[in-house]
Amino acid sequence: MNPSVTISLVKEAAGGPFVYWHDPLDRAKRAQNLGYPAVEIFPPNAEALKPENFPDIPGELGMKIAAVGSGGGWVCNRWHLSHPSADVRLRAKNFIYALLDAAARFGAPVIIGSMQGRYGESVCKEQALEWLGGALLLLGERAKALGTCVFYEPLNRYESNLLNTAKETVEFLERLKPNNVKVLADLFHMNIEESSIAEGLVTYGDWLGHVHLVDNQRQAAGSGMMDYSDIAAALRRISYKGYLSAEVFPVPDSDSAARMTMDTYRRWFSGSNV
Repeated sequence: MNPSVTISLVKEAAGGPFVYWHDPLDRAKRAQNLGYPAVEIFPPNAEALKPENFPDIPGELGMKIAAVGSGGGWVCNRWHLSHPSADVRLRAKNFIYALLDAAARFGAPVIIGSMQGRYGESVCKEQALEWLGGALLLLGERAKALGTCVFYEPLNRYESNLLNTAKETVEFLERLKPNNVKVLADLFHMNIEESSIAEGLVTYGDWLGHVHLVDNQRQAAGSGMMDYSDIAAALRRISYKGYLSAEVFPVPDSDSAARMTMDTYRRWFSGSNV
């Protein structure tokens, strides 16, 4: 397990749970000075990741790009994969296809969180899940061809009503059997939906590909009431080898949130570094 920290490039997401904002090379340098070997990027679109727009952070700093978020498609355009409009669903898929292609420059996976959407009104749950499943199959195939993967992130009930718990997510993925799709487990969402975060992580097992390390109030890990001892033990139990990435509010400021996350990581998780 290794730590990572988020950098948002999306002005429309101002006030969201991201540690650093804009100027990715400078923010990555600041994270590196605090001990981070990787950053997670939240871009507005694939264009923002092109060489003329986005620095070669791995080449210049020797840092990894842990993952690339796709939520800009929702924040900026209100597109998602379970929208009642076939045109909007296609736009959402094409948006993520383009991100997969752009992120492949860094060998980085792409996250599907808010872009999964939700059901309601003219769309029933079964139909929404069918559309989501079909999209994951196609996007997983693109990721496979690129040598990367897709991270599907179950959200809490207030942000999506499709798949909220580890149990229903694993059951869905086991039926679907998509290639190159893994789960992103966000501890904030799990704190709302799971009876036990640790048991939920064990349920994910080999499906788990990425973790958002956060405290109960969506601030830096170690600033709230979350107990990380059982969480760390669960991740060791399933031999988790991915990133623990801080997707948290920059409270009281970005560097302080990053520093507190790193302190928590070193206390509970660094003994299982790979």
